[in-house]
Amino acid sequence: MMDAPLLPLFILLTSLLASPVLFALPERAARLRTAINLGMAALKVMLVAWLSLKVAQGVIYDLRFEVLPGLEFKLQADPLAILFIALSAVLWLITTVYSVGYLEHGPHRARFFGFFSLCVAATVGIAMSGNLFTFLLFYELLTLATYPLVIHCGNAEALRAGRTYLIYTLAGGLVLLLGTLGLWVLAGTTDFVPGGVLTDAAAQNPLAAQLLFVVLIGALGVKAALFPLHAWLPIAMVAPAPVSALLHAVAVVKAGAFGIMRVVYEVFGIETAQALGMTAPLAALAGVTIIYGSLKAITQDDIKKRLAYSTVSQVSYITLGVALASPIAAVGALAHLIHQGLMKITMFMAAGNLAEGLGVKKVSQMDGVGRAMPGTMLAFSLAALGMIGLPPLAGFVSKWYLAQGGLEAGQGWVIALLLGSSLLNAVYFLPMLHRAWFRDGAADAGAPARPRIGWMLAAPPVTTAVLVLVAGGFANAPFSPLEWTRFIVDIEYLE
Repeated sequence: MMDAPLLPLFILLTSLLASPVLFALPERAARLRTAINLGMAALKVMLVAWLSLKVAQGVIYDLRFEVLPGLEFKLQADPLAILFIALSAVLWLITTVYSVGYLEHGPHRARFFGFFSLCVAATVGIAMSGNLFTFLLFYELLTLATYPLVIHCGNAEALRAGRTYLIYTLAGGLVLLLGTLGLWVLAGTTDFVPGGVLTDAAAQNPLAAQLLFVVLIGALGVKAALFPLHAWLPIAMVAPAPVSALLHAVAVVKAGAFGIMRVVYEVFGIETAQALGMTAPLAALAGVTIIYGSLKAITQDDIKKRLAYSTVSQVSYITLGVALASPIAAVGALAHLIHQGLMKITMFMAAGNLAEGLGVKKVSQMDGVGRAMPGTMLAFSLAALGMIGLPPLAGFVSKWYLAQGGLEAGQGWVIALLLGSSLLNAVYFLPMLHRAWFRDGAADAGAPARPRIGWMLAAPPVTTAVLVLVAGGFANAPFSPLEWTRFIVDIEYLE
């Protein structure tokens, strides 16, 4: 069933058109800027809910125009796109509330929120890209939009981090451009199609198809933080807490992971990728990244860097689930796209609150912070326990399906990997919780016993922590993330 393409376009425009308006507003126009930010974010959530309902009913949205003969700019709203758009829309609204509170008295707010809105527009464009060419355009826009956010503080450390970020992400984008050209040459199209577009070309020229797979995964692996392409991510933690939350939970690393899904499922097709012998090395690389990120996290005293290496590990669960070539593992991978976003954004917002309210930025300074900021630390604790995989939290659901998928695929080592990863998660998260709740001590000499932070800082991490609990405890409810992932997997594996 075909419908007009205007609804996805309106969703894209809610943040794309807001950006120049926010840039133009003077710094003193705080109330108007807040109204535009929150109004557009709330409108996007409502439009995405409507779009989700339409797509669930079988409506197809397809907007395209020809750029060159055989090369189109194409937007589409399919179930896989809806999964990523919904994550972006909901967490954009929550992060916007948090950002307004966090930057209430900070400088350059017009610049920050202008690029913030542009970043979300790029993320939504990535989600709705109907081919690799369109994906590439929005993927590069995301790099350019996030760079000013990374260097927002403007000090020497931020500028160095920004240079590193640009070197990695622009290099990845250049390789993705080469991969896009290679796909066009091999397949005659860059479209995303369930089951893939390279079946015939791969049969005729398997070596070229294998090389293309390596190029595309390597390009996307930069933003997905696959080892050894991950080094930019911990360095980028000099950015303000809302930016860190955005990078880890919504935009950059998720764009890379989402791109890997599109390439494996809808450029190659899972059967073709498996026949080419590319899924097993990809699964092994994901496994290495999972363990490496966890081991590095253990050694970090800086809270945000510990969380950054945790992201390196946790996002690779998504790649692992895709590479196992198992429908059950695919459910776990897709669910983790949502679940990891909810858990990690909670933790970064909580870390921001600790820094703002208590001056606490290191794990070694966390003694007693649970009693000083109980709401913030309760949210952090729920997210941390979810990352470890404690039922009935969201992280447990993802790991359960990944483990079942490993068994279904005949890959018993996945069970050992997940158990080992959960143990390492506990090694670097539980000491943080122990310090926060069971040790005495002031978090910062001069900090109040019960610091006052505004509701715009306090409410967002609590809200996302509740969502972590709901996503796990009510995983089988209609329209839950898990139910939607099953819908997607039926499409990708039955085509």
